[in-house]
Amino acid sequence: MTNIFVDATMPDDQRRQSLYDGALFLYSPTPSVQALVAFARQLIEEAFHPYDPRTAQFELPVERYVDILAKLKPFFIHHPRSKELVGGILRELGCDPELTYFDVPRLRSATSNDYLTTGIAFAFHPHRDTWYSAPPCQQNWWLPVYDITPDNGLAFHPRYFDEAIKNGSRNYDYYEWNRTSRASAAQHIKTDTRVQPKPEQEIALDPQLRFVAPSGGVTIFSAAHLHSSVPNTSGLTRFSIDFRTVHVADVGGRRGAVNLDSESTGTNLRDFLRVSDLARLPEEMVAPYDQGSVPQDHLIYQPTIVPRATGDLAADVAQESV
Repeated sequence: MTNIFVDATMPDDQRRQSLYDGALFLYSPTPSVQALVAFARQLIEEAFHPYDPRTAQFELPVERYVDILAKLKPFFIHHPRSKELVGGILRELGCDPELTYFDVPRLRSATSNDYLTTGIAFAFHPHRDTWYSAPPCQQNWWLPVYDITPDNGLAFHPRYFDEAIKNGSRNYDYYEWNRTSRASAAQHIKTDTRVQPKPEQEIALDPQLRFVAPSGGVTIFSAAHLHSSVPNTSGLTRFSIDFRTVHVADVGGRRGAVNLDSESTGTNLRDFLRVSDLARLPEEMVAPYDQGSVPQDHLIYQPTIVPRATGDLAADVAQESV
């Protein structure tokens, strides 16, 4: 059974535990979320002017469309206002700013009718974020910039929250992705050849859950939830924002959802910033995650320890990524 909480008022500690148990949380638009949406719309509409961003795909050649996104998305990610507004959302929805860390908010686009489904507008197959080197304590926050329909949002596949899936996460190293694949997103227009973890068995997409939220409606879910992009047949490009959070006590205590099947290496934890002052997590707290995610039901397996990547990871984070 998947519990779905709507506009819950429970404390953050209780909410996080519910998320780790497979619950989903939905929140109506709040002033801070509406401010982030307004900021994103401003940038999107300036970038696509004079076209309506939701239908610009029908007016522009795909190469020009990709060029616009390749400039727009990093600008949104880098902008100090984006981080400031995310911090306001987290405070407004009950997160302790001294104990909560977030990663930079990403602007996503999902075009209609298979216009662009690769690279910088990647249409996500069913996946868990834990397959991409996310810690079990990661929570994902997702919100549409414009109103969505049942045909252009997200789908959750709750059957698999407590059912292991054979997948390709054993071939995914976060530091290698940063080094070789992240910055090349805009180059993948017709096909996407980047190696990404996918199911290696048939997945039953039904039953599935699709939440049709208004602009700025927030969905929070565990990084362990299997989810996918709904094939967009709506006739409108979907723009959305997502970011992720961790709580310092859960990182340090290795708490989170049960890890059934992720064997990815490396960790995205160095990307996270404290809400109060944008400080990063202490290195001694992050380093144990470098060895990768060991499935709890396969403790006899000992993954190879992967050294931390060199270079400016913060700069890598600015690129479009999963």
